[in-house]
Amino acid sequence: MDTADSTSSPSAPASADRGSPPPTLLRARTPADIAAFVPLALGFVPEHSVVMVSTGAPGGMQARVDLPHDPDDVDDVVEALLRPARRHGVREVVVVVYDEDTTVADEAAWAIHEEFTAAGVEVREVLRVHDDHWYAVLPGAPLAAYRGVPFELAEHPFTAQAVFDGRVTHASREALRATIGLDPVLAREVEDEIRSAATLPVGALGTLVRRHLAAGTRFTHAELAAVAVTVTAGSLRDEAWAGLGRTDARAAVELWSDALRRLPASHVAAPAAVLAFAAWLAGDGALAWCAVDRCHDVDPDHSLAGLVAQLLESATSPDDWELLRPRLGGTADPAA
Repeated sequence: MDTADSTSSPSAPASADRGSPPPTLLRARTPADIAAFVPLALGFVPEHSVVMVSTGAPGGMQARVDLPHDPDDVDDVVEALLRPARRHGVREVVVVVYDEDTTVADEAAWAIHEEFTAAGVEVREVLRVHDDHWYAVLPGAPLAAYRGVPFELAEHPFTAQAVFDGRVTHASREALRATIGLDPVLAREVEDEIRSAATLPVGALGTLVRRHLAAGTRFTHAELAAVAVTVTAGSLRDEAWAGLGRTDARAAVELWSDALRRLPASHVAAPAAVLAFAAWLAGDGALAWCAVDRCHDVDPDHSLAGLVAQLLESATSPDDWELLRPRLGGTADPAA
């Protein structure tokens, strides 16, 4: 199993900006609705994956796991999905398998149904989605549903509502990851600044970040160079993330996403970890995992990225941040 994305959040990703209205509540009533909802909830269209979405309770959680290539590894998929469901007391779910009609896809669907049912979690629906069709898996559906029912994601009302709400759904997880990928031209410009940059004094990084979050602006090249050489130190790095609240999270995602696109690989690990935290806090688990991956590509043992990975693997809700903050060392003003 290569990748798992899990998050606990409202029925769709967090709204775009501070002060904007919350995302519209989407109610999935048909298999086509479920197939349209999953990409909106994750922020990208899954491939070769299993997705679990909790139902029947306010809020909710979603989890995605890569399908393995070997049927013998299906048990790992089941455990990766069942563990957070148990932790959060999930009572009912729907499951969507993204793959062709393969042995692995079939075994994963039925193993999840069997193990979740045995654990007391009702599986309301299991679908397989492939090539713009959804397919029934559980017994009792019309014959045509097992042969495949076409649906157009782009034309579904959920997609139109998401566009209206300002939510972006990427064509794949790789497309989402590319949004925080390196821009070589900008990175060379910042790299020149880094050569002469000095570490910011205590309190300055937090002040700089708060100023940009309040104004909705981005770091200049010179500021970003100074940030890059400052966030490598743990105590100073905390100024960038530990004081964030949910109202700041989306602005922080935009600030640090821009930073990642402009930083050379040699200085990307710590800013990527800060972005991962901000994305988790904004309820964007898929982007948070992409940022964790970018950090771990450079520094596999990075402590902040490891912390965010634990929050994501356990599907810890960002609504719990105020309770977690004292235990994780965060304060209202870490520079104070």
